[in-house]
Amino acid sequence: MSTLPVEALSTGTVRSAAAGTGGRTAAPLAPRARLLPALAAVYRAQLSRARVARIPLLFVATFQSVGIMVLMRGVVDGGAEARAVVAGSSVLVVAFVALNLLAQYFGQLRASGGLDHYATLPVPPAAVVLGAAGAYASFTVPGTIVTAVTGSLLFQLPLTHLWVLAAVVPLAGAALSGLGAALGLLAPRQELATLLGQLGMSAALLLGVLPADRLPAPIGWARDLLPSTYGVEALARTFDPSPDWTAVALDLSVCAAVGVASLGVATWAYRRAAVR
Repeated sequence: MSTLPVEALSTGTVRSAAAGTGGRTAAPLAPRARLLPALAAVYRAQLSRARVARIPLLFVATFQSVGIMVLMRGVVDGGAEARAVVAGSSVLVVAFVALNLLAQYFGQLRASGGLDHYATLPVPPAAVVLGAAGAYASFTVPGTIVTAVTGSLLFQLPLTHLWVLAAVVPLAGAALSGLGAALGLLAPRQELATLLGQLGMSAALLLGVLPADRLPAPIGWARDLLPSTYGVEALARTFDPSPDWTAVALDLSVCAAVGVASLGVATWAYRRAAVR
């Protein structure tokens, strides 16, 4: 039996040549899936997978954030410091799942050859990255709400404007998910991807939960570079009796811009890892 060499062309056809004849026939490939349907399919698949594997870790993330607030209650009485602690602890749930776990997931996917499976599917690379990022970010919603409500009651902060979480969670989740995916895809080894994810979550913990005015100037500059900082600031401002909504919108806009940039980098990193 002779072997037929198959050459996939960028024009969307496959040409097969019979050995010794030189004849070629063209057969059309299936059309490439559009972005939105492919994104929805990857999102549902990742959400179904995460529902089984990530619920215990989500509980750990929520318990961790609530525990931090309980510890800080002994040294923080109220005011701006209490607002920073509650906002930082709430966004920390997003960082734990969207940054830490997503970095580990893509690092494991790359190390195990799982990217080859996605590379054979007729879906755009952006759909893979956005679908996985959206699924992981979606799983942070219950934990973030529980943490924010618990912290507000613990520090006697108003619950009136917690609806802003509907903007903070997806925007901070997009920024941190893109960063986590990029770390996992660019790390040369799975262990390094896990380490980078842990370090990123630790940075979100230390720089997000601690009040900004308590930090030295160089560390404050590092805080400004962290994507989750702007989500923390936006949420913290809403605990004021009369929130500055212009400043809240500006923080959310910065968070959205960082999210678009980080997801773009993650998509590029996916393309780079998939062809290797």
